[in-house]
Amino acid sequence: MAAEASDAALLLYDKPAGVTSHDVIEVVRRERGVKAGHAGTLDPFATGLLLVMLGRATRLQRFLVGLPKTYLATARLGWRSSTGDPDGELTETGAAPASLDLPTGTVRQRVPMTSAVRVGGERLYKKAHRGETVETPVRDVEVHRAELLAAGDGLAHYEIECAAGTYVRTLIETLGDAYCSDLRRTAVGPFRVEEAGRTLSLERVGELVPAVAEALR
Repeated sequence: MAAEASDAALLLYDKPAGVTSHDVIEVVRRERGVKAGHAGTLDPFATGLLLVMLGRATRLQRFLVGLPKTYLATARLGWRSSTGDPDGELTETGAAPASLDLPTGTVRQRVPMTSAVRVGGERLYKKAHRGETVETPVRDVEVHRAELLAAGDGLAHYEIECAAGTYVRTLIETLGDAYCSDLRRTAVGPFRVEEAGRTLSLERVGELVPAVAEALR
């Protein structure tokens, strides 16, 4: 990449619940007056770290989107959701999962209808909004760690480290009678949500992500 423009940087953004990742990008574009994009979608109900690329940093998306992720997730037990999250149709089953262990290692997941994956040239969530149902792709993802932090009062709390492309709500659904009621992304690769609000230069990003440093040479 040629010498960076002065507005080329990475913004660490703590996304609130109730807005889409696209909504965040639109706000940043208006406030900063520069081109912007993100490196990994968060569902509207989810909160936490969103990597927002500013200016010519958007060219680095392919090096950032594949970084591993860390989440804090809460499973609501004895309930099911049509979408695996609190935005779906909720049904109380009253049945407790037989085990609170989540799978780790290589896990096969079916992409949910609410995802941004394209099928037939259109994003799945757009089809879902129209009430359409199609057979979605199945793929293998890597779950490095799924630690049960606490459980009680019908809830189970986890810290999950996984590869990019993992659907945590789908992982929670493997419990059986449960859905993901809260989800917070706490880290993306070397970047932490505690540092949200910081704007990092491309030089600093390159120090943290070797692939970016190579691309900048």
